[in-house]
Amino acid sequence: MKKIGFLVVLFFIVSCSAVRVNYDYDTKTDFTSYTTYNYYPDLVSGLSGLDEKRILVLIDSTMQAKGIQLAEEPDFLINIQSNEFKAAQNNNVGVGLGGSGRNVGGGISIGLPVGQPKLEREIQIDFVDSQKEFLFWQAVSASGFKENATPEVREQKLREIVDKVFNKYPPKAN
Repeated sequence: MKKIGFLVVLFFIVSCSAVRVNYDYDTKTDFTSYTTYNYYPDLVSGLSGLDEKRILVLIDSTMQAKGIQLAEEPDFLINIQSNEFKAAQNNNVGVGLGGSGRNVGGGISIGLPVGQPKLEREIQIDFVDSQKEFLFWQAVSASGFKENATPEVREQKLREIVDKVFNKYPPKAN
């Protein structure tokens, strides 16, 4: 019985910190023509300086693994934007009071929020054709975020985000 309770708690913790990603792309794009990339020269990611450095290193290694090279005159540019927000609380406790008598009834119910709002971070990654200047691929990730996390935890979380974001790049042909 203790093992089941532990597994339920573990599942709840893991599911709350999952990275969620939404993708969009131009279906007419020939992704095989994009073999080199670079970042916008005026990149303002919204990440801390250290987190920005971490994500750039992770993106670079992921792109190299996909055979796409960093170049001074790239086929496309990468833009990164990030913001943090407090997620809406889904946890609440209901308190009810009711009574009834002869053909008379009544009740009161109120919901009380439980716990602190969860801090979330959204990171948007855009691929923009450097010659034609049009957006051809975009991924938006959202995940839990802890401001006071250790550098190792921050890097691991960013690694999870980059892995999941680039898991579906390039998109599979329909």
